[in-house]
Amino acid sequence: MGFEIDFLPVGNGDSSGDAITVRWGHPGNYQVLIYDGGTKETGEALVQHVRTHYGTTRVDHVVSSHPDGDHASGLSVVLEKLDVQRLWMHRPWDHSQLIHGYFSDGRMTEASLATRLQDKMRAAYDLETLALRRGIPIAEPFLGQAIGPFWVLSPHRDWYIHDLVPAFEKSPVTKIQHGLGLRSARPGLMGALALATNAAGEWLSENWFIEHLRDDVKTSAENESSVVLYGDFNGHGVLLTGDAGIEALTRTAACAELNQIDLPGTIKFVQIPHHGSRHNVSTSALDRLIGRRLPFTGTTPDRYAYASAGKESTSHPRKVVMNAFLRRGFQPYATRGNALRYSHQMPARAGWGPATPITFSDKVEAWD
Repeated sequence: MGFEIDFLPVGNGDSSGDAITVRWGHPGNYQVLIYDGGTKETGEALVQHVRTHYGTTRVDHVVSSHPDGDHASGLSVVLEKLDVQRLWMHRPWDHSQLIHGYFSDGRMTEASLATRLQDKMRAAYDLETLALRRGIPIAEPFLGQAIGPFWVLSPHRDWYIHDLVPAFEKSPVTKIQHGLGLRSARPGLMGALALATNAAGEWLSENWFIEHLRDDVKTSAENESSVVLYGDFNGHGVLLTGDAGIEALTRTAACAELNQIDLPGTIKFVQIPHHGSRHNVSTSALDRLIGRRLPFTGTTPDRYAYASAGKESTSHPRKVVMNAFLRRGFQPYATRGNALRYSHQMPARAGWGPATPITFSDKVEAWD
């Protein structure tokens, strides 16, 4: 069974987002999945891409990895203009009855919490509203569910509801933030502030044997809630990660190990998390997820890793992250204003030539 994955460029400036399409099957019997949709403008490009290159208006699955606008906004255009069979998205407001007691405002009711979450995650809520209006079935993607040829490896339902949603930066203040000792605080905010980029633009020396990734970095709870998908196309493994961080990736690896899925041995293609941010990966997480670092002598990348990065982005992708993937036998690429295609046993596509690979850097961005 052949398959192809397309990463469309999102935005024209420094900001980055994700818009990914997947097609698999045999001539005359293909299926299509869209994973994230970038901005509204990107949504128009996705619609045109599916019509032109896939020759169809039918999309079997649309997956919104998490509620950030740079991932969810464009999907509303997809739902409006293509024949979508099912939408997969998390609906945190539907779980307000389980978590409203976690928040410090004693006047908050289940209904008012649901309204607050809907308002603060407007792009995702608008997507739900549109799907309901058009009669498109909606399912929440949690660990263990099948989406076409893919399996959801993260997030676990309980972790999502009871730990991640209360810690969303768009959620109200939790009791633990007032010192009352209940569940999660927001994991991403302080980590991001404490590990800001060195404003002086200093660099660290790096070689094949020295890796400057850190284990103490964190990303937002919204990012950690990203839907991580694993597909096995006849031994040709594919991993889509959204903006997942170290905890989500570690949980993904643990889930795979528990279910005897050999991620390092099967993955041939991986989406680099969060556009190549260094706050989303660590040496230990990557070792478990995609494999340990290979010997310097005789190592030639024979697997592939793509990052969605803004055309003029100064922060994505990070060189330290690109080096980490190269050490593990993955050749990284970044969109940077261009579409990228990865295919296996699919017809060649006219006008789509080879992309420019990212090479190993002996200098990487310094931490604070």
